[in-house]
Amino acid sequence: AYNVAKLGFSAQGCEFSYQMLISSNYILNYAPGPKSLAIHPWVLSSSNVWDTDAHQLQQILVPDELPGGLPPNVDFSMVAGDFLEVYQGQNGEWDCIATSFFIDTASNIVDYVQHIHALLIDGGIWINLGPLLYHYTDSPDVDSIELSYSELRALILHYGFEIQQEKECTCYYTQNPSSMMHTIYNCSFFVAIKKPSRIPLQGPAFAKREVGQEPPAQRSRVVQ
Repeated sequence: AYNVAKLGFSAQGCEFSYQMLISSNYILNYAPGPKSLAIHPWVLSSSNVWDTDAHQLQQILVPDELPGGLPPNVDFSMVAGDFLEVYQGQNGEWDCIATSFFIDTASNIVDYVQHIHALLIDGGIWINLGPLLYHYTDSPDVDSIELSYSELRALILHYGFEIQQEKECTCYYTQNPSSMMHTIYNCSFFVAIKKPSRIPLQGPAFAKREVGQEPPAQRSRVVQ
């Protein structure tokens, strides 16, 4: 969301994990400067190590840059919670929704597609990147709906989206680049446009425009 705001779009990030919220809050609001904090992210990982001193004990300085200096009139914020609950009652108020490694966090991915469609304005944009590693696959107390990508694609079209760009992207995920082992996903990337709605659907939202005001293109509000 911060990178989107740097491009000149008002943006809001939505996060559910307390661990991610605590760390991102510190970096966004309290980091003393760029590359001012030293961390050792792989010090407890003793498997698949080529060299202890060079790799396992490697120091990383964060953040890459100090958050701030956003373009004028750009709003940037974060909200905490389940996006289906956080964005209640905001149908047709968002210009763009960006989902990065997100849609497979749903226990019912149909709900996500329906709500994303409902939250976008007509002509709104949905940008997605990520795999389908369904988070509730092994949860015995949760009914998890797990569609293949072809089934998900058909569902997206059924709900009134037009897919304008689509490709596979190879993505590495949370790992030591110098490790003997790497986690690699063949991710789905697509850009979909919401076609004009006939019957409004109910659901929460991701990226919102100013209520009662038609913003210029650079003021479109995006949530990630």
